[in-house]
Amino acid sequence: MTSSPTRSPLRRITARGRDEAHRVASPLELFFDLCFVVAIAQAGVALVHAIAEAHAGEGILNYAMVFFAIWWAWMNFTWFASAYDNDDALYRVVTLLQIAGVLVLAAGVSRAFEDHEFLAVWLGYVIMRLALITQWLRVARSSEGAERTTALRYAFGVLMCQVGWLGLLVLPEGGRAWVFLVMAVLEMCVPPFAERDHPTSWHPHHIAERYGLFTIIVLGETIAAATVAVKSGIDEHEALGELLPIAAGGLLIVFAAWWIYFVVPIHGHLRSSRQAFLWGYGHYLVFASAAAIGAGLEVAVEQAVGKAHISTLAASAAVTLPTSLYLLTVWLLHSRYFKVGIAQQLVLPVTALLVICCTFLGDRAVLAAGIVVALAVVTGTSLTARMAAREGQEPARVA
Repeated sequence: MTSSPTRSPLRRITARGRDEAHRVASPLELFFDLCFVVAIAQAGVALVHAIAEAHAGEGILNYAMVFFAIWWAWMNFTWFASAYDNDDALYRVVTLLQIAGVLVLAAGVSRAFEDHEFLAVWLGYVIMRLALITQWLRVARSSEGAERTTALRYAFGVLMCQVGWLGLLVLPEGGRAWVFLVMAVLEMCVPPFAERDHPTSWHPHHIAERYGLFTIIVLGETIAAATVAVKSGIDEHEALGELLPIAAGGLLIVFAAWWIYFVVPIHGHLRSSRQAFLWGYGHYLVFASAAAIGAGLEVAVEQAVGKAHISTLAASAAVTLPTSLYLLTVWLLHSRYFKVGIAQQLVLPVTALLVICCTFLGDRAVLAAGIVVALAVVTGTSLTARMAAREGQEPARVA
């Protein structure tokens, strides 16, 4: 929705239509997504350092916690905007305030990883969530009946969860992982609770586009991180021969990841709130694994030039495991709904298994994994083309 100079800068915030034509991402939403790259990059850098120093278990746990905070803040805004973006001056200001909260969160990522100090992350979240509560209260003021109840439930649920996150600051360090687990579950219960009587009017095509754009941003950050790592390795160690296979394999993985995600038009599958919740929540693993691929490529580069204190097997696993998780999650969330026949259904699960097997191929593990996922794209495309050709021939035979 674009504003006009003749329109009031402050307007009632009312629901947009689910069948609205030409519903696309706004420039403000694109700016919002782009600012999340900062937080994702910080989480990726911290994960690289943890794995390279042989603290993979602790690093993955911290990464899961921080990435959940990033993803959940993005998701809350995305679904709200899909239903209630009125693009007035106050809406824009409150959204920019949420972006400021993202930047505060990003500034605290390294402290959260290294010292388990979550104050900056929590403060960033407070800024974002207070802004979101303001938006829901605006909806409540402009609506009535079941819709008003939904808005108030959202505002109350978000506020209570934010209070619960105080546990990360006041409880002993040993209990913070449990606080995270409990609060993450409670956070994800808020939308089903709020919308049980009156679902919000999110737009299927708009939601699919927003998730697709964020996937592109995450994959772009993966390429950027891997490129910087390879450049640094070449400049400092002149290890071109060791790094070229990693660079080539990494590019093939990222290109295939893009192809596999966007090969199907998923918006047609988002027909109900239950389907949308499962699909939307599952993208935590899609986004987290896609970003982790970039971190894994950086680890592989550091190990190849002798900067990481881990084995070749561990460095290879840092790439192959998130790649396999990405393939399986994308298949589970939407690819499988568009596959016809057992051969098409097996392409991605079998590819994920083969990628894991590539872990044991030593210095060529990343390149081998890249070739495997590229061949999966070729195989899937060929199977689809053959099926389309058979379907095109059937009417001629009948005639």
